[in-house]
Amino acid sequence: MNIHHLELFYYVARHGGISRAVRHMPYGIQQPAVSGQMLQLEQDLGLKLFVRTPFSLTPAGAELYAFVEPFFGNLGAVEAKLRGHASPLLRVGASEIVLRDHFPKIVEPLRRRFRNLRLTLRSGFQPDFEAWLENREIDVAITPLEKRPPARLRCLRLRKLPLVLLVHRKSGIRSAEEIWGQDRIETPLISLPATESICRLFRQGLKRWRVDWPPGVVTSSLELVTHYVANGYGIGLGVNEPAIVRHRDVRVLELRGFDPIEMVALWVGKPSALVGALLAEAKRYAAEGP
Repeated sequence: MNIHHLELFYYVARHGGISRAVRHMPYGIQQPAVSGQMLQLEQDLGLKLFVRTPFSLTPAGAELYAFVEPFFGNLGAVEAKLRGHASPLLRVGASEIVLRDHFPKIVEPLRRRFRNLRLTLRSGFQPDFEAWLENREIDVAITPLEKRPPARLRCLRLRKLPLVLLVHRKSGIRSAEEIWGQDRIETPLISLPATESICRLFRQGLKRWRVDWPPGVVTSSLELVTHYVANGYGIGLGVNEPAIVRHRDVRVLELRGFDPIEMVALWVGKPSALVGALLAEAKRYAAEGP
């Protein structure tokens, strides 16, 4: 018998059906895949293990469940016991900006709470994080939400940040619409690299206005965007976060009709104590702001 088939059968029997098993699996797997592998298990045994509708175990299925349940049912306890002898490991995926500017403040309380905490950090984008989570390569991801995540991933919405433009205090521009009305925008745009979510959302919004405005100055942080606007290098693209955009020489312009950045945390299945603690700290940090 295929051991993976037995694991899937354990979840099907425990939760009373294939669709319910899929919702409780500790890793991502599609319902058709489970159905196909259950049929394969029954064919290998030459026995029917359960009735699909309404769900019930056959005598052979009940006997097999009684055999596999002690092993698969105790995996969590054994894992927790073994991990208790080693330093806890937290594997996190996030954008480079989150890892550089925000994650150290989120994880600091955890380093005091979990002794000898080890960290593995990977940068990427939402599609990368979804694949890594499903392959159990990371434990949690903190990312701008660019599309609805798969149903098999859990999602905690942390914060929405509206996009804004930053102009020098002495600039005569009072609204973004004044910029869109220009035949040609001569003032350089100061922004993060084009791969960042804020830039992709901004380009989507520009398309609605039929405006082409490529960056003239590219920086590595939103704080630097504000700094260069204050020093007269152009108009900056930022988010409406006072701690980032507040400057005596900078004025903030609202961007009407542009989608905000929504920061979320993604994970699979029931979070461990360590992942749960990280989610709580991320939510607290998002509520308080940088």
